[in-house]
Amino acid sequence: MTAVLPQRVPQPDLPSRVSICEVSARDGLQAESRTLPVSVRLELIRRLAEAGLTCIEAGSFVSTRAVPQMADTRSVLAGLDLSAEAAYPVLVPNQRGLKDAVAAGAVDVSVFISVTESFSQANLGGCLSETTERGLETARTAAAAGLRVRGYLSMVFGDPWEGAVEPERVAAAARDLLDAGCTSVSLGDTIGTATPGHVSLVLETSVRAGVPIEAIALHTHNTFGQALANVYAALQLGVRQFDSSAGGVGGCPFAGSATGNLATEDLLWMLDGLGISTGVDIDAVAATSRWLSEQLGRELSSATPAAVLGRQPAARR
Repeated sequence: MTAVLPQRVPQPDLPSRVSICEVSARDGLQAESRTLPVSVRLELIRRLAEAGLTCIEAGSFVSTRAVPQMADTRSVLAGLDLSAEAAYPVLVPNQRGLKDAVAAGAVDVSVFISVTESFSQANLGGCLSETTERGLETARTAAAAGLRVRGYLSMVFGDPWEGAVEPERVAAAARDLLDAGCTSVSLGDTIGTATPGHVSLVLETSVRAGVPIEAIALHTHNTFGQALANVYAALQLGVRQFDSSAGGVGGCPFAGSATGNLATEDLLWMLDGLGISTGVDIDAVAATSRWLSEQLGRELSSATPAAVLGRQPAARR
C-alpha cells in the first residue's frame, strides 16, 4: 500500500470546503515585464480550468498605456466559453471599461477601490472620494445590468506612504461595495505586510460592522512570507474564499514593495493537509506553473511545483 501525501489532518471549526479565485491570468500577468500573446493567455486559462478552478480572472479593460500586458482582453473573452459554469471575471475601472467589457460579452466583472488616499492618487488617478464613487457607480451599473460583480479593496493591511490603515475604514468600504451590488469583497494585502493577528482584527471588525463573513475573500501577497499564515487565520474565522496565482506570479505594478501573490499550489497543499476540499488538482496546477515559468522566461516564486511533480505517488484532489 502506497502513501498519499500530504497526510490529511482536519482541524476543528475550519470550513470543510473553500473556493479559489485564480488571478494569474490578470493580476499575475499585469506585473510581468514580458507581455504574453492572446494565444498563450488563453492556453493558461484553459490549463487552469482543466485543473478544476472555476473562477479565473481573464483580463482587464484598462488603459493599455498603463497596463500593456492586458491589451486585447476582448479577444481573450472571445476565446472562452462564457456560458460555462466557470466564471471569468474581468477588471473594469470605470463606466467606459464596463461598456467595453459588456460589448465583449463579459458576464462577470470586478471593480476596485482603495482604502487610502495615497494609493488612490498613485494607482487610480484621482482623490479617494472621486475614485471610490467611480468604482461604486460602476458596480451599481454592472449589477443593474445583471452582471455578477466582485469587489476588490486595495491597501487593506497597510499603505507604503501612509502606514497603518484603520480596520474601521476597511469595514466601511467593504459595506459600500456590497451595498453597490458586489456579491463578494476581496480584501487585498497589496504590499504583503499583514500578519495573522492583523488579519483577524480586520475580519472581526468587518463582521461587527455588518459585512457577512461569507461575502469576504482574502487576497494575500507573500512579501514577508506570511501569506499562508494569514490564510489560516482567515480560515479560523470562517472565510471560505481566497485569491491565489499559479506559481505565485504577480504583485502590484503600482506598489513597488509588493512581491508575488500567494501561489495556488502552495495554498492547495496546505488546504489538502487540513482536509479542506477545493475540487482542484494540485498536480495540474503545478504543471501549469512550470509551463508558465517557461512562457515568462524566468523562475517563479513557488517551490511547490518541483516538490509536487517529483513525488510519488501523486496526490489527487
